[in-house]
This record gives sequence, C-alpha cells and structure tokens, in this order.
Amino acid sequence: MAKYWFRQKSFGYGATPNTWQGWTLTLGSVALVFAVVVEAKQIPDRRTATLVALSGVAIIAVAMSYIAWLKTEGGWRWRSGKDD
Repeated sequence: MAKYWFRQKSFGYGATPNTWQGWTLTLGSVALVFAVVVEAKQIPDRRTATLVALSGVAIIAVAMSYIAWLKTEGGWRWRSGKDD
C-alpha cells in the first residue's frame, strides 16, 4: 500500500502536506525558489535575470505540483468545505 504525503484540502483545490515527506518537499521547494531568485539577482543583465528567475520558479512549481498530485490520497478536486 502506497503511503501518501499529502491530503486533499478541506476547502478549495489542491493538497496540503500530511507527512514529513510532504513537508520536506514543500520546504525544499521554497528553499529552491529562494536560491534561484538570489542567484538570478547576480546576473548583471536585468532582463536575463528576470527570465532566469521566472523560468526557475516555474520549473520548481510544476515539478512540486506534479509530485504532490501523485502523492495525494484521492487526487485533487474542488471542495467547498461542506461534506463533500
């Protein structure tokens, strides 16, 4: 039986961390975004720095969302907070 790292949100769409693995993935993603932005600021050309930062953040967000989607029990769906 697979162990899920995330659980469905009680309101809205998506998931929230449920285990230490889920929290590690979430905090690691935040740290990577921070590192990408800090490193992009070192690039002298402002337009290139912006492109690098936005590209890096997008790649991290897509990868994190995909892993979270795979590791969420019951998948993602819209929930209104009522007995769904």
